[in-house]
Amino acid sequence: MTDTASHGPLTGLKVVEFQGIGPGPHVAMLLADMGAEVVRIERQGYQPMNPVVERARHRVAVDLKSDEGKQFCLDALAKADVLIEGFRPGVMERLGLGPDELLEANPRLVYGRMTGWGQDGPLAQAAGHDLNYIAITGALDAIGKKGDLPIPPQNLVGDFGGGSMYCALGILAALYERERSGMGQVVDAAIVDGVTSLMSFFFGQPPSSIRTTERGTGLLGGAAHFYRCYECADGKEISVGAIEPQFYAELLQRADAPEKLRDGQMNPANWDEYTEDLAAMFKTKTQAEWVELLEGTDACFAPVVPMDEAREHPHMKARHAYVEHGGRWHTAPAPRFDRTPNTIRDAAQDGEEVVARWREGG
Repeated sequence: MTDTASHGPLTGLKVVEFQGIGPGPHVAMLLADMGAEVVRIERQGYQPMNPVVERARHRVAVDLKSDEGKQFCLDALAKADVLIEGFRPGVMERLGLGPDELLEANPRLVYGRMTGWGQDGPLAQAAGHDLNYIAITGALDAIGKKGDLPIPPQNLVGDFGGGSMYCALGILAALYERERSGMGQVVDAAIVDGVTSLMSFFFGQPPSSIRTTERGTGLLGGAAHFYRCYECADGKEISVGAIEPQFYAELLQRADAPEKLRDGQMNPANWDEYTEDLAAMFKTKTQAEWVELLEGTDACFAPVVPMDEAREHPHMKARHAYVEHGGRWHTAPAPRFDRTPNTIRDAAQDGEEVVARWREGG
């Protein structure tokens, strides 16, 4: 049975999403998961690429360069609460769908613009991807092993951490402000801005041998023996993050670690030697054996689980972090709400029908 009803806290919110890649679709997914009704304007002949990120959409194929296509967009946006677009700066303006025109016709519209470099600046018109955006923020420089090149952290830090999450936050903040002013506004969500904000903890922390952003060094950068990953006897991996002294002590006690590791935990001069000791120790048991010994304790421990196996982890299963829907597994909507729970929904209606209902006041 299909479920098209909205249940989340954004039920009743009307969103128009212009087809894009990377963070833009993720923004729309987040809003849809919270109950928003999202009409996705797509290119002619487009086939959905990602059924998880592109879920819960009402789709319509539109030629944005035609008079009919432009008029359809104007009709939809005259009744919409939110617009999401991820084109290069100036594209929407050239299509006659820029914020000046649309906010004049619908002053309550929240116009979300998702880009890598931002709407202005010397790089605004340049092509780029996640790796490029995080490169100039200082984030990429700190990721990897000392003496090696930086390691791309998938596209989690830029596209999604500094991109879609900040865009969604900006849209929701603008909607909240609209309740007081009655006016919409433009949300300029640039990945370089979001990642810079993510770096606030490191930027504001006084440099030291423990807290540093130098690649492969510092407490959080992979140098500390108590905050890193290790290989087990079966080739599988585990993570330890026992920073606080009491948690570190519990890790050592439960793992029956060498006595010398109990002193000088926070002295970086010890870290290389202690890492070798822990590496040898963790090699003596399989991942499952370490899980049996350490998981669920204050040792700050977790196995390193491949993505395709994550939904089978007992904690993830108990949290229902993955949901089977429509014959496939989906990531569950997040965050969770106790009074207006969000759900994964189908998108059974044609986008044109949805817009027609909007125009009629539905």
